[in-house]
Amino acid sequence: MAYAISEYADPERLNTVQTIKLLIAGGFGVGKTTMVGAVSEIAPLRTEERLSEIGTAVDDLTGVEGKSTTTVALDFGRITINPELVVYLFGTPGQDRFWFVWKELSVGAIGAVVLADTRRLPESFAAVDYFESRGIPFVVAANCFDGAEIYAEDEIRGALDLSAGIPVQLCDARNRESVKNVLVRLLQHIQATAAVR
Repeated sequence: MAYAISEYADPERLNTVQTIKLLIAGGFGVGKTTMVGAVSEIAPLRTEERLSEIGTAVDDLTGVEGKSTTTVALDFGRITINPELVVYLFGTPGQDRFWFVWKELSVGAIGAVVLADTRRLPESFAAVDYFESRGIPFVVAANCFDGAEIYAEDEIRGALDLSAGIPVQLCDARNRESVKNVLVRLLQHIQATAAVR
């Protein structure tokens, strides 16, 4: 249930609101912008620009030939869990040339979703490496594109060389309930990881 912004105008209430920052990351064209938009209770902030002729020399469109826009900074969405808990979602840009933004976006993040396209799994390696090297808990969500072959979660885990403790889940980034399930699994993983430390 979403709560009106006016409910947060009371300074005492503002002091009790806890926020959680989560990242939605992955390679170019895997569906990060779509995922943020599917679950956000507000109109998401998007920093998309049209792909240009000049960019074709830099951006590999193999497997995403129909893509016409790209995120150049971030996508932002919000989910209000209750009056005291708000989740902020930050979608990262996917192209190599914008990866410098990831460092800034990851400040304060308690976890991440690595969104993967099983037709182009190598696009996910950099995101997996990024979060593993920084000790940020993450889950892998395999976005089930129309017409793509569906793989078992263990097959995806093996292809990405993930440890047994990293959750892998199939999802549809266009579907609100599917995205919510991924985020719940991420929060459970974060909680389990914190309990072990």
